[in-house]
Amino acid sequence: MRVPVDWLGEHVTLAPDVTGEGVAAALVRVGLEEEGLHSGDITGPLVVGRVLSCQPEEQKNGKVINWCTVDVGDSNGTGEPQGIVCGAHNFGVGDLVVVILPGGVLPGGFEISARKTYGHVSAGMICSTLELGIGQDHDGILVLTDRPDAAELTPGQDAIALLGLDRETVEINVTPDRGYCFSIRGVAREYGHATGAPFVDPVPALTERAPAPTADGYPVELRDDRPIRGQAGCGRYVARVVRGVDVSAPTPPWMATRLTEAGMRPISLPVDIANYVMLDLGQPLHTFDLATLEGPVLVRRARAGERLRTLDGTERTLDAEDLLITDGGERVLALAGVMGGQDSEVGESTTDILIEAAHFDPVTVARTARRHKLPSEASRRFERGVDPLLAPAAAQRAVELLVEHGGGVADPGVTDVGEPPLPTPITLPVSMPSRIVGVDYPAEEVRRSLTEIGAAVTGEDPIEVTPPSWRPDLRTGEDLVEEIARLGGYDRIPSVLPTPPGGSGLTHAQRVRRRLADLLADQGLSEVWSAPFVGDAQHEALGLDAGAERERTVAVLNPLSDEQPLLRTRLLTTLIDSARRNVSRGAKDVALFEIGLVLDQRGERAAAPTLDVGAHPDAATLAAIHAGVPDQPRHLAFVLVGERDRAGWWGSGRAAETTDAVEIVRAIGEALALEVQLCADSVEPFHPGRCARVVVVVDGEELAVGHVGELAPAVAAATGLPGRPVAAELDLDALVAASGVPVRARTLSTFPVAHTDVALVVDDSVPAAAVEGALRSGAGADLEALALFDVYRGDQLGEGRKSLAYRLSFRSGERTLTTDEVSAARDAAVAAAATATGAVQR
Repeated sequence: MRVPVDWLGEHVTLAPDVTGEGVAAALVRVGLEEEGLHSGDITGPLVVGRVLSCQPEEQKNGKVINWCTVDVGDSNGTGEPQGIVCGAHNFGVGDLVVVILPGGVLPGGFEISARKTYGHVSAGMICSTLELGIGQDHDGILVLTDRPDAAELTPGQDAIALLGLDRETVEINVTPDRGYCFSIRGVAREYGHATGAPFVDPVPALTERAPAPTADGYPVELRDDRPIRGQAGCGRYVARVVRGVDVSAPTPPWMATRLTEAGMRPISLPVDIANYVMLDLGQPLHTFDLATLEGPVLVRRARAGERLRTLDGTERTLDAEDLLITDGGERVLALAGVMGGQDSEVGESTTDILIEAAHFDPVTVARTARRHKLPSEASRRFERGVDPLLAPAAAQRAVELLVEHGGGVADPGVTDVGEPPLPTPITLPVSMPSRIVGVDYPAEEVRRSLTEIGAAVTGEDPIEVTPPSWRPDLRTGEDLVEEIARLGGYDRIPSVLPTPPGGSGLTHAQRVRRRLADLLADQGLSEVWSAPFVGDAQHEALGLDAGAERERTVAVLNPLSDEQPLLRTRLLTTLIDSARRNVSRGAKDVALFEIGLVLDQRGERAAAPTLDVGAHPDAATLAAIHAGVPDQPRHLAFVLVGERDRAGWWGSGRAAETTDAVEIVRAIGEALALEVQLCADSVEPFHPGRCARVVVVVDGEELAVGHVGELAPAVAAATGLPGRPVAAELDLDALVAASGVPVRARTLSTFPVAHTDVALVVDDSVPAAAVEGALRSGAGADLEALALFDVYRGDQLGEGRKSLAYRLSFRSGERTLTTDEVSAARDAAVAAAATATGAVQR
């Protein structure tokens, strides 16, 4: 928001020696951010010029420049036209432009001199608004021919005074909660808070002059059958009619200059008046050509298939949430609070004008502006909250200016329909500001500060505070405390570091996550974070059923990419993408792991309610929100690609294989003191014959926590991973819960251990884990350890058979075991394996 200092002085008393820097400093003290100061940065000669010739010339690099001659009057001391090279193309012969001559200085200390460029000596520069520091258009020249007072301009005339560049303008950043500062009126009020300077609000006088609503005003109907969050799209609509307006009448120079200083281009008298009132008071206005309206104005939501060509010339397909201004309910005239349509805009033939001053719902306007990628000065104000009581005063100001400068006559009929939303009173304990801020605010200062911002204060303690209508951001006691602290001065708030309370340390889940992250890092894996967004193409690459995955997850309403609109259901979906990206960038050997959330939606779920901010939901609403949020368990996954043991001078390397992944999984179990068992399984995206289900045993109960194995060849090919990558994914929440069971210490036996080996022949399809489990079940309580140390396949066994050799270690805690006891235990284990798996001792 650009605030010309002299314009600010119309609403608040400024000291005679005030400077833009002083104004900016005062506004900063009350929480407004300074963006810049504009004034005095340009030294002349900066003059009006008329383009006499404009010859395009194509250069060797393909760029086309214009070699121009420009009449600058006597400002160059000779009266001869200036030769100037210009790269812009939005002007032509006869246009009035702004020219800075050699010796002049533009903002930023950019000094202009005559120099040779593109084969010509360019004696000056034709300026854009960005180069002058009054706008953002760099590629387009500031053309003065479009100004209403262009007929009064002459070549050589001083452009510094014409454009208000000799006056200071303060640019501020308006935060979303301070929408009232999108006006000179609002900024002047804040300057008065900061300095104590008298502030005179122009609105009460305008409201007093505004006539009361009449029955013969232009008919307007508010009809909103689809309010958002229960809030009607239009709470108030004021309409005034001015007839016999000369739209070709020039905009007063003082108004054109102020608009330029504020960063807006003067266009025509009706448009300039609407923009001027908006900048001055903060109420966006819209003007309609009354002759183009064929029925009453109806404010409603859009219907399916409706379209509108907006003032920017774009044909837009409307959404059901868009709020519209329509003619009799059928013809769309404007997107309410955003932009008007071409069919009803004020043109050269317009004589009668309908002025709209309305109050629109901030959420409705914000969504429409973003949906159509159509930000406007009006939408910026409406989406931050416009004073609902301001409309009659703003309409009156626009009517007075049209009558004064356009020769119009105001209709006696006045329309004012709707119930404007009014602020809700807030109960505030007088001690609350001191308790929260840590500064002593006496009761009298609390009352004075709240009254100063325009609030009505009643009661003793607690007091009841009714916020002013222009402050929709004040909803809670904390909001009022912030205002008291702001007006009291942030410099009064001491910088004191709080003393942290004694904590209870990390939770068990946090300790588990840290322990496993350290473990995997020690194993040589690198931790990554991948965005949780996926799509059908990624599911299909992993061999998953895309439809089934969609059933388990949810779609993002506004995805960053249309190709990835879903939330992941497993970490490997995105982790494999990260591995592929590293491989594609030259990393041959990759070992990655990730700890993150996945989404696991099972069955039907109700939609979570959406509430307004500022109030804590009740217990029933919180329960409904939690019921509508799908489960999001935390998983751990890793993937190994390329060599696990790197090659070097010591010899050749070794490619990662399933045993490496199994070793890591077993290490995870050991770190958490969990008994890990592996069972053959077949799930995507793993190789059907090289996949195992990971099971942990807790108090004798088996709990499946994930899978480990080699990725299927088709998956490796589809995802671009070389060789035979291996991976695993585990449910970390399940591991945390399982590891929460206390570990019981076991007394170490001092008696000797007895080892015995056994080789069992089984069918090739029998998993080693099944044989191991049977041996354990039959070996008895004295079995201390069981390990597979050899696997053999050969002609001696026959096709489809394999030999598994195990070492059984027995030890008693009470005595030394005899050979017969060890042999009996071994035979019992072999018998159990034979019964369970058909094993035959070799």
